[in-house]
Amino acid sequence: MNDDIRNIVLGVAAAGVSGALGWLARTYLWRRRLRRKQAFFGLPGNSACLLVVNREAGGDGAVHRNDVFALLELAALIKECGAHAEIVQHDTARRGFGEQSEFCLGGPGSNRRMAAHLSTLLPGIRMNTEPEPRAERGALRIGTDYYRMEPGAVEYVLLARLTVGEGARPVFLFCGQRSITNQAATRYLTRRHERLARQHGDKSFCLLLKVVNSGAYGPDVVELVADVTREALVPFPEPRPEPSVSGG
Repeated sequence: MNDDIRNIVLGVAAAGVSGALGWLARTYLWRRRLRRKQAFFGLPGNSACLLVVNREAGGDGAVHRNDVFALLELAALIKECGAHAEIVQHDTARRGFGEQSEFCLGGPGSNRRMAAHLSTLLPGIRMNTEPEPRAERGALRIGTDYYRMEPGAVEYVLLARLTVGEGARPVFLFCGQRSITNQAATRYLTRRHERLARQHGDKSFCLLLKVVNSGAYGPDVVELVADVTREALVPFPEPRPEPSVSGG
């Protein structure tokens, strides 16, 4: 074998080794990112989770089209983790939480399970579900602060990851003032889950997001208002009873 042939053989061998090492490195990084994603969402391979859907206001079991889009984005994320989802209506999801990961969509006015989660897991948050007065409809109270919406201009949504007890699977809440804000929160989560995992690890968090000019930009322009975890976990003080007045 002359020098030219030997150099060619050595070059091909080096290229093969380099390519194999590169493939192994990419596979290792991909698997590590997948494991981190699975841990954050509580979705190990071949596991099951719940997708709890609300109903469109005034509809007979119907789901708003924006919430359908949100469900599709969540379904894609769940599939990437190698898990599968069971979709249930909010008023038929009569089960506990922690055994399976759960993704719950919609405000307490259209989702009974969301109302239960807010009361049990986030006792420091209230959302006005009364139709009147119109200006107060959907207003969020977090601690002592109020957040009112201007439909199509400024709207708010809560994005929360909550765990109760060691080893419990997380519950994700997307609690918005309008259906388009629910979709905005799911998109925010799917795009930023790696950053959120680095910031919060496996701990609970609750974020208040503002959806800007959804009438023009849809669910894409979202701003983080604040991390309201501390306020959300502190129950509102019980109202003091009125003193009784005795006649004399």
